[in-house]
Amino acid sequence: MSVSTSASLWTLLSLWVLVSASEVQNITADPGQTVTLPCRAPRDTKIIVVEWTRPDLKTEKYVFLQRGSQPVTDKQHPSFQDRVDLVDRQMKDGNVSLILKNVTREDTGRYKCRVVQRETNRRKRSFLNTEPIISIIDLDVRSSAHTGGDSRGHVGLAAGLSVVAVVALVVVALGIFMSKRHMKKNPPPPAAAADEEAGEQML
Repeated sequence: MSVSTSASLWTLLSLWVLVSASEVQNITADPGQTVTLPCRAPRDTKIIVVEWTRPDLKTEKYVFLQRGSQPVTDKQHPSFQDRVDLVDRQMKDGNVSLILKNVTREDTGRYKCRVVQRETNRRKRSFLNTEPIISIIDLDVRSSAHTGGDSRGHVGLAAGLSVVAVVALVVVALGIFMSKRHMKKNPPPPAAAADEEAGEQML
């Protein structure tokens, strides 16, 4: 097998790995949590640029951009400043996963990860946008209405209302019991009893 044929097969294999890795992954989080957005390039790849973007923001700013081993902060979207970093800035074994801290509802969206390899270093900067996407993440940060804390609040409210209802029933039953007991101890006078009986007969 010639050197050119081997190189072509290796290129096709690398592209296949990148395309396979770009399947959409769904991640769900609660507000305030720290999440990891997974992304991994081929292990033997020499990575010189890592780019995380969110297309729905409709801006040229990045979620995260790193050249070499240093983040590029002047091209970062303001909402992600001081909240994102790579799991490993040295990108060992191709690991370019992103840590996103203190997530909010505004972080819900689609994130895309791509890399530039050393062999593309001779090309123009515009080639960065045509690099294969190796990871697509759909992040869903749930509202407080879906969190366990809110559910526990509803359960507590229901339990409180149940206690109030039971107490009310006990008070009513006790009132009826005391009223009957008072009537037994103090029966109405004969005349009043006769009038009451006559009234009942007329009815």
